[in-house]
Amino acid sequence: MTTTPDITIIGGGIIGLLTAREFIKAGATVAIIEKNELGRESSWAGGGILLPLYPWRQPDAITRLVLQSLKLYPALASQLAGETLIDPELNPCGLLIVKNPDLTAAVNWCDANDIIYRPAGEDFFNMLNTTPDQPLWLPGIAQARNPRLVKSLKQDLINKGATLIEHCELTDITLDKNRITAINTASGRFAVNQLIIAAGAWTGRLFEQFFPAAIGEAPKISPVKGQMLLFDALPETLSYMVLDGDQYLIPRRDGKILAGSTVEQNDFNKTTTTEARDRLNAFAVNLLPSLKNFPLVRHWAGLRPGTEHGIPYIDKHPEIGNLWLNAGHFRNGLAMGPASAQLMVDLVLERTTQVAPEPYKLTSEH
Repeated sequence: MTTTPDITIIGGGIIGLLTAREFIKAGATVAIIEKNELGRESSWAGGGILLPLYPWRQPDAITRLVLQSLKLYPALASQLAGETLIDPELNPCGLLIVKNPDLTAAVNWCDANDIIYRPAGEDFFNMLNTTPDQPLWLPGIAQARNPRLVKSLKQDLINKGATLIEHCELTDITLDKNRITAINTASGRFAVNQLIIAAGAWTGRLFEQFFPAAIGEAPKISPVKGQMLLFDALPETLSYMVLDGDQYLIPRRDGKILAGSTVEQNDFNKTTTTEARDRLNAFAVNLLPSLKNFPLVRHWAGLRPGTEHGIPYIDKHPEIGNLWLNAGHFRNGLAMGPASAQLMVDLVLERTTQVAPEPYKLTSEH
């Protein structure tokens, strides 16, 4: 970087990419520094359902970001597809939730938040092998194909003149009084104006490494591993997403079907396991017996940025004047991403926020 950008973002996952795009829309210059390849961690590994699992069981702070993101996604996906020629495959294929023992809470949440729903009739279960419990059909719920979404965002940022530095690990921070003046990385030293940490599951570790406890506690963000499978099915095999218990199937437009996912506390270990593969495979083939006709072609794992209640931190550091945080989205980085980016930029630029910022503060009780 020959000149100091207005905004430097550490972390190039979905949150960092969307945040960078929002700043560029506001006229700022932006650089992203990513220790690996852009968008290849949790953002790449997830399923892409644009709704939390059982959102009525989640804190309202999650709902606020999700609903605002749902408003933003159609224009975002359309613009990305048109300007980058990489279609993120926003697909409002609908979500079938097989078991809803807390149906009243589910209906109340849908009514309060204008989410269309109806009871799911027998037709939904002709090809499924499961025992429904007050099943709900949410016809408007969409998915995005997350690998294509991050590819299109990366291309969009290149087109818009952002500086993207990959395979560049942070090694040190220069702190002068209550401001960060520069960062040292594997690729050299960079001056900074405003610095945003959007490093997903690695955020807590970065704070522990580079910021002494005397200037505030590190945000409580830890890695939570999730493993997924991919079946090479045909397009007519399944036409909508299915959530059954705590696992799900997600059909892509080309017919491929994802089965997920595990939730494992396993530090920064992204190793896949035979046990998880067998468990997910058994779930998928039992729920959708026609999957027996198609090969299992991929098995992978990612690390979600977990916080106690899944609520992200989107805030200015209480002690360091030019340090900001946008991280900790757990399983819902895609579902909360556009609104999280918008809120971050609103705060930095001192604009009126579209979502009340208080629940996402570093100093609030998550």
